[in-house]
Amino acid sequence: MTSNALPFLPFALPEIGEEEIAEVVDTLRSGWLTTGPKTKRFEDDFAAFLGQPGLHCMAVNSATAGLHLALEALGIGPGDEVITTTHTFTSTAEVVRYLGADVVLVDIDPATLCIDPKLVEAAITPRTKAIVPVHYGGRAADMAAILGIALAHGLKVVEDAAHALPATCGGQLVGTLGSDTTVFSFYANKTITTGEGGMVVTRDASLAKRIRTMRLHGMSRDAFDRFTAKVPSWYYEIVAPGFKYNLTDIASALGIHQLRRARAFQQRRSEIAAAYGEALHGLPLTPPPEAAGADLHAWHLYVVRLTDEAPIERDAFIESLYASGIGCSVHYIPLHQQPYWRDRYGLSASQFPHSQRAYERLVSLPIYTRMTRADVLRVAAAARVALSV
Repeated sequence: MTSNALPFLPFALPEIGEEEIAEVVDTLRSGWLTTGPKTKRFEDDFAAFLGQPGLHCMAVNSATAGLHLALEALGIGPGDEVITTTHTFTSTAEVVRYLGADVVLVDIDPATLCIDPKLVEAAITPRTKAIVPVHYGGRAADMAAILGIALAHGLKVVEDAAHALPATCGGQLVGTLGSDTTVFSFYANKTITTGEGGMVVTRDASLAKRIRTMRLHGMSRDAFDRFTAKVPSWYYEIVAPGFKYNLTDIASALGIHQLRRARAFQQRRSEIAAAYGEALHGLPLTPPPEAAGADLHAWHLYVVRLTDEAPIERDAFIESLYASGIGCSVHYIPLHQQPYWRDRYGLSASQFPHSQRAYERLVSLPIYTRMTRADVLRVAAAARVALSV
């Protein structure tokens, strides 16, 4: 409890219903707990949700695992460079280093907080092999520009869509664009959740085959195939030194029903974002960037930035909100500020002025489907108190 006797309002909470609980119980009673029929169903449902023929959807135990598998399948390795944004969580970049390749970080567009395509093109060298754009906060990056650059330079594109279900870009769902692969996250605070988990999507059958093989030890057949065959099928071959990245049926049981609610969840998040826009109007805060045109924003995050007129700094603003019993976060401490990336590549804040300025001023306010209008007004009231200093 907080000093004003109101319960703490968290930054994020999942919405788990009776359908999810019943499906998990059914899984526990079935005796099939690891990757099996529920995971296959979740993958099929995800492909149907995206709604385009020819998509391969592969469930994995995290989006980090999905990004790693995608880049590995594309042949990224030592001597290669992969371009991504400094304004992301470290997992976007660390998977490149898993493969021995180098990361090239570029700044964001200050209007969208997404990777700036012009800076992507300027960063291309003979060693560049791929681009990893990030759909920040649930707003799609400028994929038309990025895909055009990739095509002109013969580069691969892996979308980090951890924030982006069910966002659209140019009227198409993220996951159905022209990228080589798209990777979604189902972490506990994402727009749908399996607790931990992710999904890799591709149209390329050869990439899909490699990803399926590498997500479970490089085995030529997965456990579901081997243990459900009509004839003895114990034999398998290890065709590569793979990873342990499969998603369990327990997690997939959650995902099956979360996915059915994805559009309703997005609608509720959109309503909360609109309520914030009204409630925070007139404060020295820059609201989050809207989606382009008629596109759909997933509203994974609601990120505001303190303007120059704000009477306090960002850290003091966060402390004031916490004192009022309101959880919030910062997305993100950019990679050029993190010791590993800063020291390995000799990075400085002056190289990334837009990300740096955004970082110093941004705050992610609570946004989750179980929030009420009263919760939004409470956050806004606390923000007004903090900014009236």
